[in-house]
Amino acid sequence: MRMTTRRHFVQSASALAAVGALHPLAALAQSLEQVKIVNGFPAGGTADVTSRRVGDKLAGSAYTRNGAVVENKTGAGGRIAVETVKNAAPDGATLLLTPYSMMAIYPHIYKTLSYDPFNDFVPVCLGSMLTHGLAVGPLVPATVKTVKDYLAWAKVNPKDASYGSPAAGSTPHFLGALMGINTNTDLKHIPYRGSVPGVADLIGGQLASMVTPHGDFLANHKAGKIRILATSGKTRSPFVPEVPTFTEEGFPELTVEEWFGFFAPAKTPATAVANANAAINAALKEKSVVDSLAISGLLPLGGTADAMAKDLKVQFDYWAPIVKKIGFTAES
Repeated sequence: MRMTTRRHFVQSASALAAVGALHPLAALAQSLEQVKIVNGFPAGGTADVTSRRVGDKLAGSAYTRNGAVVENKTGAGGRIAVETVKNAAPDGATLLLTPYSMMAIYPHIYKTLSYDPFNDFVPVCLGSMLTHGLAVGPLVPATVKTVKDYLAWAKVNPKDASYGSPAAGSTPHFLGALMGINTNTDLKHIPYRGSVPGVADLIGGQLASMVTPHGDFLANHKAGKIRILATSGKTRSPFVPEVPTFTEEGFPELTVEEWFGFFAPAKTPATAVANANAAINAALKEKSVVDSLAISGLLPLGGTADAMAKDLKVQFDYWAPIVKKIGFTAES
């Protein structure tokens, strides 16, 4: 009896070992040949960096044989990219990478939105976390060193008191709007198609200030071409530790930490979502990805699809009263 039991154990162990050895190949055989990551912002910005750095590392996973192709579908404040993925085949081959603004804030500002963030998409994985920053350019005197300095200058120079954001209705747009409302300062909002063109105008002196992911300011801030006055995180950014937070500057209501998240079209098979989630999580742990994200002021996130879905609902509920207070709609 003992020998039979041992023989059975050895045979079972051998069978399990054989399955284990074949499992990676079996998984790879089921993986997609090519996948695409769509984002709504120009090349070179933080959304693009997250898409490309993570996308490159998906190759050879149970999700896809090759690195992802990245498509920048700019326009309409990121909505074109969202609509593109909504209408894509739900086969796992197309992902959306977007800041939560398009999913948690836009439904509160558009009376008719061409997509439903909760019914038209499946959360896949959190990509990276960003904080926003307020920066000023050469149009603003060098004597302006704090947020309160900037607001005082803006009140004296109403013609030039403008701030750019990467999109109307985005988180940066509302941070600037809240700053103006709460201090009774008339700040004119100028929306751009992503951060890159706005930063170019900021450096060129055509724009007084900009609120956008602070990673898009880093290189020019360090070169002395622009000055970041504050960042929106709960604590100072590790990438510009010399810059105070909005809370330190006296504006705790401007504390916001936003994420970029990966979504798939609704009805995408659960297996494809799980494979994509595992591949993205693995990519976000690679040192080269972490280092690349850091250059753009981004911190890797990851986690489960369920956790992402829950936080999306939290953000959706959080922004509803703020949008109402600001009074902005797409028709404004």
